[in-house]
Amino acid sequence: MGNGANVRCRGFLPLFMLCLTCGLLQGSEAIWLNLPASGTKCVSEEIHNNVVVLADYVVVPEDHTYPSPTISVKVTSPYGDSLHHHENVTHGQFAFTTKESGNYLACFWMDSHHQGGGDVSVNLEWRIGIAAKDWESVARKEKIEGVELELRKLEGAVEAIHENLLYLKSREAEMRTVSETTNARVAWFSIMSLGMCIAVSFLQLSYLTRFFQKKKLI
Repeated sequence: MGNGANVRCRGFLPLFMLCLTCGLLQGSEAIWLNLPASGTKCVSEEIHNNVVVLADYVVVPEDHTYPSPTISVKVTSPYGDSLHHHENVTHGQFAFTTKESGNYLACFWMDSHHQGGGDVSVNLEWRIGIAAKDWESVARKEKIEGVELELRKLEGAVEAIHENLLYLKSREAEMRTVSETTNARVAWFSIMSLGMCIAVSFLQLSYLTRFFQKKKLI
Protein backbone atom coordinates (compact mmCIF):
# COMPACT_ATOMS: atom_id res chain seq x y z
CA MET A 1 0.00 0.00 0.00
CA GLY A 2 2.79 2.40 0.95
CA ASN A 3 4.79 1.50 -2.17
CA GLY A 4 1.80 2.22 -4.38
CA ALA A 5 1.36 5.63 -2.77
CA ASN A 6 5.05 6.41 -3.30
CA VAL A 7 4.80 5.43 -6.97
CA ARG A 8 1.79 7.68 -7.44
CA CYS A 9 3.57 10.56 -5.71
CA ARG A 10 6.67 10.11 -7.88
CA GLY A 11 4.48 10.05 -10.99
CA PHE A 12 2.56 13.12 -9.88
CA LEU A 13 5.63 15.19 -8.96
CA PRO A 14 6.94 15.75 -12.53
CA LEU A 15 3.44 16.67 -13.71
CA PHE A 16 3.02 19.09 -10.81
CA MET A 17 6.38 20.74 -11.51
CA LEU A 18 5.54 21.01 -15.20
CA CYS A 19 2.20 22.70 -14.47
CA LEU A 20 3.80 25.01 -11.93
CA THR A 21 6.54 25.97 -14.38
CA CYS A 22 4.02 26.68 -17.14
CA GLY A 23 2.08 28.84 -14.71
CA LEU A 24 5.17 30.83 -13.82
CA LEU A 25 6.37 31.31 -17.39
CA GLN A 26 3.86 34.02 -18.20
CA GLY A 27 6.29 36.55 -19.66
CA SER A 28 5.17 35.84 -23.23
CA GLU A 29 2.35 37.79 -24.86
CA ALA A 30 0.81 37.55 -28.32
CA ILE A 31 -0.71 40.89 -29.32
CA TRP A 32 -2.69 41.84 -32.41
CA LEU A 33 -2.52 45.48 -33.51
CA ASN A 34 -4.79 47.01 -36.16
CA LEU A 35 -2.86 49.78 -37.89
CA PRO A 36 -4.93 52.48 -39.62
CA ALA A 37 -3.85 54.03 -42.90
CA SER A 38 -2.55 57.02 -40.93
CA GLY A 39 -1.51 57.13 -37.32
CA THR A 40 0.62 55.12 -34.94
CA LYS A 41 -0.12 52.25 -32.59
CA CYS A 42 2.18 51.67 -29.63
CA VAL A 43 2.64 48.98 -27.02
CA SER A 44 4.32 49.75 -23.71
CA GLU A 45 5.63 47.45 -21.01
CA GLU A 46 7.09 48.37 -17.64
CA ILE A 47 10.29 46.36 -17.22
CA HIS A 48 13.03 46.59 -14.63
CA ASN A 49 16.71 46.69 -15.52
CA ASN A 50 18.88 43.76 -16.65
CA VAL A 51 15.98 41.84 -18.24
CA VAL A 52 16.15 40.16 -21.65
CA VAL A 53 13.42 41.20 -24.10
CA LEU A 54 12.74 39.35 -27.35
CA ALA A 55 9.93 40.10 -29.80
CA ASP A 56 8.82 38.97 -33.26
CA TYR A 57 6.38 40.87 -35.45
CA VAL A 58 4.74 40.12 -38.79
CA VAL A 59 2.28 42.02 -41.01
CA VAL A 60 -1.03 40.35 -41.86
CA PRO A 61 -3.09 42.42 -44.37
CA GLU A 62 -6.84 42.42 -43.82
CA ASP A 63 -7.60 41.62 -47.50
CA HIS A 64 -4.74 39.05 -47.71
CA THR A 65 -3.18 40.88 -50.64
CA TYR A 66 0.27 40.11 -51.97
CA PRO A 67 2.77 41.60 -51.56
CA SER A 68 2.01 42.58 -47.97
CA PRO A 69 2.05 46.28 -47.12
CA THR A 70 5.15 47.48 -45.31
CA ILE A 71 5.35 49.16 -41.94
CA SER A 72 7.87 51.03 -39.83
CA VAL A 73 8.84 49.98 -36.32
CA LYS A 74 10.58 51.88 -33.54
CA VAL A 75 11.38 50.70 -30.03
CA THR A 76 12.53 53.22 -27.42
CA SER A 77 13.77 53.03 -23.85
CA PRO A 78 12.28 54.97 -20.91
CA TYR A 79 14.79 57.76 -21.60
CA GLY A 80 13.96 57.93 -25.31
CA ASP A 81 16.97 56.02 -26.63
CA SER A 82 16.27 54.11 -29.86
CA LEU A 83 16.69 50.35 -29.39
CA HIS A 84 15.27 49.21 -32.73
CA HIS A 85 14.22 51.17 -35.82
CA HIS A 86 13.31 49.58 -39.15
CA GLU A 87 11.34 50.94 -42.11
CA ASN A 88 9.67 49.29 -45.12
CA VAL A 89 9.45 45.86 -43.49
CA THR A 90 6.78 43.16 -43.38
CA HIS A 91 8.29 41.19 -40.51
CA GLY A 92 11.19 41.38 -38.13
CA GLN A 93 12.58 40.78 -34.68
CA PHE A 94 14.16 42.88 -31.98
CA ALA A 95 16.05 41.80 -28.89
CA PHE A 96 17.80 43.75 -26.16
CA THR A 97 18.69 43.68 -22.49
CA THR A 98 17.21 46.51 -20.47
CA LYS A 99 19.65 48.96 -18.90
CA GLU A 100 17.19 50.99 -16.87
CA SER A 101 13.80 50.43 -15.29
CA GLY A 102 10.68 51.99 -16.75
CA ASN A 103 8.23 51.83 -19.66
CA TYR A 104 9.65 50.48 -22.92
CA LEU A 105 7.67 51.56 -25.97
CA ALA A 106 7.24 49.76 -29.31
CA CYS A 107 5.47 51.82 -31.99
CA PHE A 108 4.19 50.67 -35.40
CA TRP A 109 2.88 52.70 -38.34
CA MET A 110 2.20 52.12 -42.02
CA ASP A 111 4.57 53.49 -44.62
CA SER A 112 3.38 56.49 -46.58
CA HIS A 113 3.63 54.76 -49.96
CA HIS A 114 1.01 52.14 -49.02
CA GLN A 115 -1.57 52.19 -51.83
CA GLY A 116 -4.44 50.43 -50.11
CA GLY A 117 -6.88 52.20 -47.85
CA GLY A 118 -7.65 49.37 -45.48
CA ASP A 119 -6.26 48.59 -42.08
CA VAL A 120 -3.34 46.28 -41.57
CA SER A 121 -2.95 43.83 -38.69
CA VAL A 122 0.37 43.23 -37.00
CA ASN A 123 1.01 40.18 -34.86
CA LEU A 124 3.48 40.92 -32.08
CA GLU A 125 4.88 38.17 -29.88
CA TRP A 126 6.51 39.86 -26.91
CA ARG A 127 8.68 37.71 -24.60
CA ILE A 128 10.28 39.01 -21.44
CA GLY A 129 12.73 37.58 -18.97
CA ILE A 130 12.73 33.83 -18.57
CA ALA A 131 10.19 33.42 -21.38
CA ALA A 132 12.79 34.85 -23.80
CA LYS A 133 15.41 32.27 -22.86
CA ASP A 134 16.24 29.58 -25.40
CA TRP A 135 15.77 26.48 -23.28
CA GLU A 136 16.46 24.11 -26.16
CA SER A 137 19.96 25.53 -26.50
CA VAL A 138 20.44 25.30 -22.75
CA ALA A 139 19.36 21.65 -22.78
CA ARG A 140 21.73 20.79 -25.64
CA LYS A 141 24.64 22.69 -24.12
CA GLU A 142 24.29 21.29 -20.62
CA LYS A 143 22.96 17.90 -21.77
CA ILE A 144 19.89 17.94 -19.57
CA GLU A 145 16.35 16.84 -20.31
CA GLY A 146 13.10 15.74 -18.75
CA VAL A 147 12.57 16.56 -15.08
CA GLU A 148 16.03 18.12 -14.76
CA LEU A 149 15.21 20.60 -17.52
CA GLU A 150 11.86 21.41 -15.94
CA LEU A 151 13.60 21.96 -12.62
CA ARG A 152 16.02 24.36 -14.32
CA LYS A 153 13.06 26.25 -15.80
CA LEU A 154 11.42 26.32 -12.40
CA GLU A 155 14.61 27.65 -10.84
CA GLY A 156 14.79 30.41 -13.45
CA ALA A 157 11.12 31.27 -12.89
CA VAL A 158 11.63 31.51 -9.13
CA GLU A 159 14.65 33.77 -9.64
CA ALA A 160 12.62 35.96 -11.98
CA ILE A 161 9.80 36.21 -9.44
CA HIS A 162 12.32 37.07 -6.71
CA GLU A 163 13.80 39.83 -8.88
CA ASN A 164 10.32 41.16 -9.60
CA LEU A 165 9.53 41.22 -5.90
CA LEU A 166 12.74 43.13 -5.19
CA TYR A 167 11.88 45.56 -7.99
CA LEU A 168 8.37 46.08 -6.62
CA LYS A 169 9.81 46.57 -3.15
CA SER A 170 12.18 49.26 -4.42
CA ARG A 171 9.35 50.96 -6.34
CA GLU A 172 7.20 50.87 -3.22
CA ALA A 173 10.02 52.52 -1.24
CA GLU A 174 10.39 55.19 -3.93
CA MET A 175 6.65 55.86 -3.96
CA ARG A 176 6.59 56.03 -0.15
CA THR A 177 9.44 58.56 -0.21
CA VAL A 178 7.64 60.65 -2.83
CA SER A 179 4.40 60.47 -0.83
CA GLU A 180 6.11 61.53 2.39
CA THR A 181 7.89 64.39 0.61
CA THR A 182 4.61 65.53 -0.97
CA ASN A 183 2.80 65.38 2.38
CA ALA A 184 5.55 67.44 4.01
CA ARG A 185 5.35 70.06 1.26
CA VAL A 186 1.57 70.20 1.53
CA ALA A 187 1.85 70.64 5.30
CA TRP A 188 4.35 73.50 4.93
CA PHE A 189 2.18 75.09 2.24
CA SER A 190 -0.84 74.89 4.54
CA ILE A 191 1.11 76.49 7.38
CA MET A 192 2.35 79.26 5.07
CA SER A 193 -1.16 79.81 3.72
CA LEU A 194 -2.55 80.05 7.26
CA GLY A 195 0.22 82.46 8.25
CA MET A 196 -0.48 84.65 5.20
CA CYS A 197 -4.21 84.66 5.98
CA ILE A 198 -3.50 85.72 9.57
CA ALA A 199 -1.09 88.44 8.41
CA VAL A 200 -3.56 89.79 5.82
CA SER A 201 -6.36 89.76 8.39
CA PHE A 202 -4.17 91.69 10.84
CA LEU A 203 -3.25 94.25 8.16
CA GLN A 204 -6.90 94.68 7.19
CA LEU A 205 -7.90 95.13 10.84
CA SER A 206 -5.14 97.72 11.36
CA TYR A 207 -6.17 99.59 8.22
CA LEU A 208 -9.85 99.66 9.18
CA THR A 209 -8.98 100.78 12.72
CA ARG A 210 -6.91 103.71 11.40
CA PHE A 211 -9.63 104.54 8.86
CA PHE A 212 -12.39 104.69 11.47
CA GLN A 213 -10.18 106.67 13.85
CA LYS A 214 -9.42 109.15 11.09
CA LYS A 215 -13.12 109.52 10.33
CA LYS A 216 -13.73 109.82 14.09
CA LEU A 217 -16.21 106.99 13.95
CA ILE A 218 -14.60 105.26 16.90
